[in-house]
Amino acid sequence: MRSLLKWTLRGLAMLVLAAAVLGFWKREEITRLLAVNSLFAEEKIVGNFSAMDRLFLTEPMSRGDGPVSPLPRGADITPPAGMDDWIDERAITALVVLKDGVIRHESYHLDTTATDRRISWSVAKSYLSALMGILLEEGTVDSLDDPVTKYVPSLEGTAYHGASILNVLQMASGVTFNEDYLDFNSDINRMGRVLALGQSMDDFTTGLTETFTEPGQQWQYVSIDTHVIGMIIRGATGRSIPDLMQEKLIAPMGLEADPLYVTDGFGTAFVLGGLNLLTRDYARFGQMFLQMGEWNGRQIVPIDWVAASTEPSAPTAPGAEQYGLQWWMAPDAPEGEFYARGIYGQYIYVNRALNVVITANGADRGFRTPGANMQNIAMFRRIADAM
Repeated sequence: MRSLLKWTLRGLAMLVLAAAVLGFWKREEITRLLAVNSLFAEEKIVGNFSAMDRLFLTEPMSRGDGPVSPLPRGADITPPAGMDDWIDERAITALVVLKDGVIRHESYHLDTTATDRRISWSVAKSYLSALMGILLEEGTVDSLDDPVTKYVPSLEGTAYHGASILNVLQMASGVTFNEDYLDFNSDINRMGRVLALGQSMDDFTTGLTETFTEPGQQWQYVSIDTHVIGMIIRGATGRSIPDLMQEKLIAPMGLEADPLYVTDGFGTAFVLGGLNLLTRDYARFGQMFLQMGEWNGRQIVPIDWVAASTEPSAPTAPGAEQYGLQWWMAPDAPEGEFYARGIYGQYIYVNRALNVVITANGADRGFRTPGANMQNIAMFRRIADAM
């Protein structure tokens, strides 16, 4: 009996030691997995959104060695009725408003500051679209009608077999992908765990095999389409997205601070939502698109691409939000109004007719509430009209 007890205790000790060794060996993965599971918790969400480099693997990017491009300041606007309540209700953390390229409002909330680098979430998709437009103009990518497999042979035989570059830019690949953030087992949440555990986003993508319709027939928002755009760009250039974006887009814009990208365990950028910038630097990107891709006397993004990507072209349902090439338009959008949008309240809103750009960051845990998005667009319009 005494011998049995001795061996049992030894066995337990070995298990405890093995668990301790495994925990130490995998401590970073465990930390990131815990971060994923609590990323949007009410008491942590604001701080987490300004500290992604402490929670995930990231790739630093350089703003370049040029001067910071000016964002002059003008007289503060008189806030339209309801703006202060809207800021509270929608958990806005930062709001920067430009009129004629001049800052007319800048405010930070919920204990954030102007120096916070905020996670873009899906606003990053519009940056990747801009990079694709540059490469298409340069001839690195031949045509939007090319099949994705021309540049990414590993997608042969997967759900993306038969899809074109245009299909994935328009979110019309026909690939089955569950984007429900509230479903623990959804594809988007499984993908989050891939990031947290340092696994491969590319392997996750090539593992998708199901489609719900033929490519180009129906619009459905599936963020994995944007990852495929990144795979195409990497396949066409042999370079990483942070490296290319730093050269082609970031350095020419004269940003205030170095950006960073969240990556998987293989250094592949989380292009569908992992860009981190200052709110004023997001505003610079919006102003550049308002100016048809021109910034500080230089044509950074081709004019034709700016026009094509910010006009409705995807096969969306009648009366619904409209979609271009990784940019959004409201169902009733006037000409020249479009926006980049990310979960939890990230926006770059552009109103070309009124010469207004509004950049908002948020930690809005009610962002999925019916009507929340159009409430935000309505407030942006009221702010624009107030000037």
